[in-house]
Amino acid sequence: MTGSKRVGSGGGGRRQLKVRLKTARQRSASSQRWLARQLNDPYVAAAKLEGYRSRAAYKLIEIDDRHHVLQPGRRVVDLGAAPGGWAQVAAARVHAAQGKGQVGAIDLRPMEAIAGVAFLHLDFMDRAAPARLRALLRGGRADVVLSDMAPQGTGHTRTDHLRIMALAEAATEFACDVLAPGGAFLCKVLQGGTERELLARLKRAFACIRHVKPPASRTASAELYVLAQGFRGEMARA
Repeated sequence: MTGSKRVGSGGGGRRQLKVRLKTARQRSASSQRWLARQLNDPYVAAAKLEGYRSRAAYKLIEIDDRHHVLQPGRRVVDLGAAPGGWAQVAAARVHAAQGKGQVGAIDLRPMEAIAGVAFLHLDFMDRAAPARLRALLRGGRADVVLSDMAPQGTGHTRTDHLRIMALAEAATEFACDVLAPGGAFLCKVLQGGTERELLARLKRAFACIRHVKPPASRTASAELYVLAQGFRGEMARA
């Protein structure tokens, strides 16, 4: 998919016949469940058909269709970008490949090139990461910061919660440092919403805060997104 391709409205409403696994005996129970879910997921099928690198692209599409975060000409930073589904959507909607908007992306995993996207193969938690990301943007400021970052799961609910919230806090501090006045921040958190201290920080820094769970986010998943809009600028950087 190129940056000029029209972004669709998502995979909602698509129907698909349920696929049975022919190799079930060769797989563990957890592997069977994961593969069956993938094979029978309409968003997975839609991503393959429409050229997106992951079903996660539809989460951003659905959020942006409703809240209009991505506009032509905007400068976007995508944290935890690989394999590139969100970066594809962002590049198409800000017209990055046409030189109007910009998308800078980072991940500790490698990512194949996307037209209009400048990619850093680096851990966001590396001390050098914030400065290197800012260097990708004209003027050093972003209009939108996206974070779909999530740590490798441990299977221990409390540990996983603490780890994902640590990433959310780091992403928030980066957003407050790099955003231009009026900017927006979209970040993955977990069900139960954003923790009190982080929510208080966001409320000081942004005019509008809401939690969103797009239809493409699996019902059984504990993931949730916090969307902060109307960055207050220099008064919010402290």
